[in-house]
Amino acid sequence: MKKILFVVAALFAGYAYFGSQYSATPNNASTATQNQRADTSDTAIANAFANKISNLQVSGQGVVIKLLPDDNDGSRHQKFVVKLASGQTLLIAHNIDLAARVASLSEGDSIMFNGQYEWNAKGGVLHWTHLDPNRSHPAGWLQHQGKIYQ
Repeated sequence: MKKILFVVAALFAGYAYFGSQYSATPNNASTATQNQRADTSDTAIANAFANKISNLQVSGQGVVIKLLPDDNDGSRHQKFVVKLASGQTLLIAHNIDLAARVASLSEGDSIMFNGQYEWNAKGGVLHWTHLDPNRSHPAGWLQHQGKIYQ
C-alpha cells in the first residue's frame, strides 16, 4: 500500500510540475505569451543540446523544414525536422501506433510540440508526443493547424 501511495504521489508531483510549466491548450495563449514560451523552450532545448542532456520534457514550436519517410521498424513513427526560432533543428519522431498521424503536414508549416528531448549531435530528437497508455510517462502532444495530436 505504501508503494502505491508513493507512486501516486510521484505521478501527481510530476503532473503538477510539468503542468505548471507547459500548457496543454496552447490555442488560448496570446502571441506575446507564445513568443515568450518559444524563447524559453528554445533556451531549454539549446541548453540540453549544449550539455548533452536527455530525458527532458520540453514544449515549443518550430517550422517544418523536412519531411522524412515513416520509420516502420518496431513502433511506427511519423518523422520530420523542425527549425526552432533559435536556428537549432530538432527531429520529431511521432508514434503513429499510439496517436493519429499529423494530417496534411507540409514543409513550411508551423507546429507546436510537447515531448521528451533526447540529445544527439544533429540537434536532438523529440519523442513521447502522445499519451502513454501505461500512464507512467508525462503525456506529450503535437499541434498543427489548430488540431492537437496525442
